[in-house]
Amino acid sequence: MSIREIARRTGLARNTVKKYLRSDETEPSYERRVSSSKLEPYAGKLFT
Repeated sequence: MSIREIARRTGLARNTVKKYLRSDETEPSYERRVSSSKLEPYAGKLFT
């Protein structure tokens, strides 16, 4: 499988995929941040 395909399926950058393929690690050691939207506090009013 190509690096591009792996990056597309995992949602990681191609440089990150290359880094992990060169190293002995199998999984990224960080958790991806979940960012909230500025509209999130108003979601209830917008969707009703």
